[in-house]
Amino acid sequence: MSVAVTEETTQEQGWRRRRPWYVELPVMIAVGLVVAVVIKSCLFQMFSIPSGSMENTLQVGDRVAVNKLAPLTGWKPEPGEPVVFKDPGGWLPPAPKDGNAFTGAVHSGLSAIGLLPPGDDYLVKRVIATGGQTVACRGTTLTVDGQPVTEPYLHPGDDSCAGLDFGPVTVPAEHVWVEGDHRSDSADSRYHRDEPGGGAVPVDDLVGPTTAVVWPLNHFTWFGWTGR
Repeated sequence: MSVAVTEETTQEQGWRRRRPWYVELPVMIAVGLVVAVVIKSCLFQMFSIPSGSMENTLQVGDRVAVNKLAPLTGWKPEPGEPVVFKDPGGWLPPAPKDGNAFTGAVHSGLSAIGLLPPGDDYLVKRVIATGGQTVACRGTTLTVDGQPVTEPYLHPGDDSCAGLDFGPVTVPAEHVWVEGDHRSDSADSRYHRDEPGGGAVPVDDLVGPTTAVVWPLNHFTWFGWTGR
């Protein structure tokens, strides 16, 4: 009896090894999709950089990985961190419609599982100040709580104010003040001071810190798990 069981088990194992490709392929695809969904939902999400507002730190077309686990583990945004956030409302122009419903559906599906970046309603900027801090710009000097801020990441040729004086502005609790590194080409918190929040972005709208530039490979940059 034990021999028969052994032979049957060996035959079953042989059948499993000989499963045709058209059986194996759907299984592999299904497993890959599950893994992609888990990574996208719990660990990292990819975003594409659409403009030059963060040059030269981030280039147009760069793909960045955002640590979605950080907000779930007590992460709090700090000045100096690049972060991705959902448009608080009115920061971005309406996205053009290409009229191709099929292409749009495919993109939405692939975005949902993390194989493509999401739509055009997300931005990436650098945190300048957090809730309770006071930010201002005069001449070429940016200050937070009255202290000048050194900004080595600024785009060459830009200064901190880029010709726009403002403040002092006190950032509301649970908000962040964000600006682009390419200060003269960034419609950031400075240009939304007459909107709810006074230009600051609610912390609830943050997806997470920018962890790394992952594509193209020659632009690879590691910011760290918390974006610093």
